[in-house]
Amino acid sequence: MIGAVIGDIVGSRFEWNNIKTKKFNFITGRCNVTDDSIMSLAVAKAILECGGNYEKLSETTVRCMQEIGRPYPNCGYGGMFYLWIYTKDPKPYNSFGNGAAMRVSACGFAANSLNDAITLSQKVIMVTHNHPQGIRGGEAVSAAIYMARSGKSIREIREFITDVYYPLDFTLDSIRDTYRFNETCQGTVPQAITAFLESTDFEDAVRNAVSIGGDSDTIAAITGGIAEAYYGIPEKIRERALSFLDKRLKKILNDFENVFPCKIENIT
Repeated sequence: MIGAVIGDIVGSRFEWNNIKTKKFNFITGRCNVTDDSIMSLAVAKAILECGGNYEKLSETTVRCMQEIGRPYPNCGYGGMFYLWIYTKDPKPYNSFGNGAAMRVSACGFAANSLNDAITLSQKVIMVTHNHPQGIRGGEAVSAAIYMARSGKSIREIREFITDVYYPLDFTLDSIRDTYRFNETCQGTVPQAITAFLESTDFEDAVRNAVSIGGDSDTIAAITGGIAEAYYGIPEKIRERALSFLDKRLKKILNDFENVFPCKIENIT
């Protein structure tokens, strides 16, 4: 699931300063970790704590998201989610924001079946984003990740997402000039999945995601999770990204990878 973290880091410096090209320095000192990485790792911790029995995954997710998220008040939380993180009795708030989709990558990597991927994503989404469009967005991402790591082709993934979730009737080139910042699942997830579908390797997928502009860190985090599952991660990029995580976050990632190993990209 480090692919989501890498996408977040790469896209972080472009969220409020969009770049409409794939030609940019991939990871620089101006990058940082945002709420996308922190919440993705919180979900990963919840999955680990469940130890394969996911009956209480929702309750565990709430606890882990608050426990992991509270020390980072300035990492980029949306207004409603910020209140949720710091309240004593958090409740879902009918959101269809793209936060539902950016944090589910661990579900796709932990799942044992496509149905499992969808069910796990529902459990971690509905604690906040219980609007049907929020649930749809997270399900689509988790399903795409499971399919990608299970050997399904890009064509098969495209057909499934189109049949079940979103019409992918556009190309990145056709939207790049006009696409603008959008915090909804329905305005982010199809674009992020398409960035993967049009890619040739992991780095190319993340560059695709950033190149359309919009909510760059979140789009790239979603794309990065899927691209990792399909291609694997180049070792040098993985090591560079790890330097952006503090000791606490890095431990969660290492613990998750000990159970669900990171796939290293095979470059030929």
